[in-house]
Amino acid sequence: MYQRWEELLFLHWAVEPGQVQRDLPDGLTVDTFKGAAWIGVVPFQMRRVRPRFLPSVPWFSNFPELNLRTYVVDSRGRPGVWFYSLDTPQPLANWIARRFFHLNYRLARFEIEQSAAAFRYQSSLRLAGGWDAPQQYQWERRDAPFQAEPGSLEFFLVERYRLFAYDGACQQLFSGQVHHVPYSLQPVELSQYSKRLFALNQLPEPADGPVSVLASAGVDVSVHPLGRVNLNK
Repeated sequence: MYQRWEELLFLHWAVEPGQVQRDLPDGLTVDTFKGAAWIGVVPFQMRRVRPRFLPSVPWFSNFPELNLRTYVVDSRGRPGVWFYSLDTPQPLANWIARRFFHLNYRLARFEIEQSAAAFRYQSSLRLAGGWDAPQQYQWERRDAPFQAEPGSLEFFLVERYRLFAYDGACQQLFSGQVHHVPYSLQPVELSQYSKRLFALNQLPEPADGPVSVLASAGVDVSVHPLGRVNLNK
């Protein structure tokens, strides 16, 4: 598939590695930076989502997303992203992602306001009893863009070119590559954020604010098909 990710906000917290490892399927190990695991909240906008050889469709191809993620390596030492949840307002896209990518996509409703480099982003998850309380994020990109240096925390958190997914029905781990140019990152003036996604994924809510706060105007992305991960290798 081809798509564009726009106006990303990266909020990351350091956590104990064991907190992440206990939720991972066989074949994945928590990836750490200076002894800590990292969990990130990432609101952004999906644009021009389309399968290869097909055009994008406005009512289907453009929508916001809010995900909770962490970082892992497989038995072959390949680093990637593990998603706890991915929330969008697009029921069809959610069904396709759950069915064919084995990812925990969930239905949510969103409100977005944008002015120059400033953004206000609100999401409410659909629960069995109705809509959850709103999660609100407000930020402004500041200063000159930069690219993360290899070996830095920023590089560890954002420059990930592989995702992992798990099909519990057949107990199979999958992996897929994601290609894009390196992110152009900027510091952020963060005026509002939420930690609600932690509780919505049965994770302890961090006591403090995020350790790392970054934003990016966006990148064009190629998403390759998922392949089975052989746990014997």
